[in-house]
Amino acid sequence: MKSPADTVRRAVDVTAAIAGLVILSPVIAASMLAVRVRMGRGVLFRQRRLGLGGRPFEVIKLRTMLHPTPGQTGPAFDAERLTPFGRWLRATSIDELPSLVNLLRGEVTLVGPRPLPAHYWERYRGDEYRRFEVKPGITGLAQISGRNTVGWPERLALDVQYVRTRSLRGDVRILSRTAGVVFGRRGIDQNSGVTMTELPADR
Repeated sequence: MKSPADTVRRAVDVTAAIAGLVILSPVIAASMLAVRVRMGRGVLFRQRRLGLGGRPFEVIKLRTMLHPTPGQTGPAFDAERLTPFGRWLRATSIDELPSLVNLLRGEVTLVGPRPLPAHYWERYRGDEYRRFEVKPGITGLAQISGRNTVGWPERLALDVQYVRTRSLRGDVRILSRTAGVVFGRRGIDQNSGVTMTELPADR
């Protein structure tokens, strides 16, 4: 059964998604066209992620990397595949705008643990599975604490902390701090590469 707070969250999500898609539609359309011109076909990046209760869904973003060539898959090749334009899309978080569709569908919420790839399911340990007690979020406690520069142990611990202390007031604080992180373009690239490294399978 949904709590009153969850009802409020859903109402805010739908309002934000519709307003964002309407107001930002010119930005989204122009960005999609730019990706098509600069990087070729396939302007959207789609990946299977896990949501509430561990149910899979397909996250939607703008593509920021060139398509991999044979033998060029995995985070180790991200620096080679990430284009200057793609880096700018990430720095401004414009690549995240298509995720407003996921927000409207109810697959994600504004604030929560970031949705991670479905193949990570077997790699979580203990309380880390608590992330699936809530919907994944477009932003979250880990994102305002350093985004991709936060290592996996701290990142996963912050997600569990969010679930344990979740409140509407806390969500408002996270949203307000997210604006500073995005506009300041902080924490986009991990120290060891251009994206967050793969969650180790043998922790």
